[in-house]
Amino acid sequence: MRLTKSQRQHRIAQLLSRQAVASQQVLVDLLAAEGIEATQTTVSRDLEELGAHKVRLPGGESAYALPDLPAQQLAPLDHLRRVLGEWAVELTTSQNLVVVRTPPGCAHVVASALDRSGLDAIAGTVAGDDTLLVVVSEGHRSRDVATHLASLAGLAFEPGGAGAEED
Repeated sequence: MRLTKSQRQHRIAQLLSRQAVASQQVLVDLLAAEGIEATQTTVSRDLEELGAHKVRLPGGESAYALPDLPAQQLAPLDHLRRVLGEWAVELTTSQNLVVVRTPPGCAHVVASALDRSGLDAIAGTVAGDDTLLVVVSEGHRSRDVATHLASLAGLAFEPGGAGAEED
């Protein structure tokens, strides 16, 4: 059966929490045993996006593990680029905030990717339905953060343009 990416990643997280999985191929086989189709390449990407890493087990073997807390699951830059490219439609700034607009129901997806991006310039996010606020960390400028995020999203952002305020 084919699952959505979120469903598949949730299933992978469940498998990793219940048993030691030493390799990506073992994970592909475990998924297949449950009737879930996934290639090694897909599983590799899923593990990266979930923040999985190899840990040494008692006895010297190694297995994949997920961080204990979601906040510790850093998303790679490619993941952030994909999420912004797909869901961010407009960026503006106001003081120490970057306002990101998305299609309805999508702001939380972008906020989660930004929260897990590990970017020092981002203190945190607050998401609504189609708008999220990116709180810019002290010592950083909202226009610089907006320019960087727009670049990742493939959007044009003109510092000082419509909606961009001085900070």
